[in-house]
Amino acid sequence: MCESTILSTKAATVISYCKCCETLYTWHNNLMLCFTITQFKAFKKYTEGLDLEDMLHDFPDKCERIILRTPNKDISFTFTLGEWYYFKQAMDEAIYMLEIYALIEG
Repeated sequence: MCESTILSTKAATVISYCKCCETLYTWHNNLMLCFTITQFKAFKKYTEGLDLEDMLHDFPDKCERIILRTPNKDISFTFTLGEWYYFKQAMDEAIYMLEIYALIEG
């Protein structure tokens, strides 16, 4: 992995960007997804249209969690509601920071 700039950190979610390879790294707990900027924006847009009520499931530890499928059908994120809101805030902040860096670099 290249040297990247952290765009956002919210609880267990960290989103960073490597300008050299134009890759966004999205970590949540021990899972990391890599996106181009276009892919990241599409992923973020996809998450905005989700119906959380349909995605909540009871887990064996008695916690209700959201299951979020990823572009790889064999890998999914799971979030408590609190974690979900932090994840969404991190994505919003990362997009905002990318726009700021683009303005600075002109």
